[in-house]
Amino acid sequence: FLMQTSEMLRKLCMRNLVRKYCRGLTAERKAQLQQKVVTSAVFSGKKEGYLESLSQPFLETRLKENDLNPKVLQLIRGENIKYVTPVIKYDRNGFKARERLLVLTQSSAYVVEMAKIKQKIEYSTLKGISTSNLSDGIVVIHVPEDKQQKGDVILQCEHVFETVTKLCILANKQSAVKVVKGSLRFRVGSGKEGTMVFTVGPQPQVFKDKTGQLTVV
Repeated sequence: FLMQTSEMLRKLCMRNLVRKYCRGLTAERKAQLQQKVVTSAVFSGKKEGYLESLSQPFLETRLKENDLNPKVLQLIRGENIKYVTPVIKYDRNGFKARERLLVLTQSSAYVVEMAKIKQKIEYSTLKGISTSNLSDGIVVIHVPEDKQQKGDVILQCEHVFETVTKLCILANKQSAVKVVKGSLRFRVGSGKEGTMVFTVGPQPQVFKDKTGQLTVV
């Protein structure tokens, strides 16, 4: 009987401590924890660097709204900007690296070049998000095959766990994230596909190999 009473009191004490902790959380801290839960579900045990990312708080955004060109703000007016981060975008043909911004609003993802919107992906049409199981920052945003889309978007993000987590939460497509091994296929456009190969080497690099594939080391 004493053992049972002790166990009941221990559970009650733990419950009260948890309730006190939860009530004391700020809105910002609560949002952090909710995002980290999603990151864990998507990446834990699947992608290198996940454990190291646990101690790094996610920022609300990497760039502020006033860092964007006024012309871009004018083009996406009426949409609530949630997250902005610098990225490297790789052309689907030739794989040339280009500096871009990824802008996430409450309804769409935008790939932005200075004062131009290069591509808009509405979350409702987003087909999937792919990353590798290695420590690179490559993210592929898969889009539907239609005339409005040029093809899938190949990005390299410095803060890959943060960026993918923000994207899948805003798009409400956590289950659409795939962590792949070895290689993945992406749509180039006009019914064509390309291949990306992931490998391990002495130094990080991204290049077009002799077979025409995009190789990520």
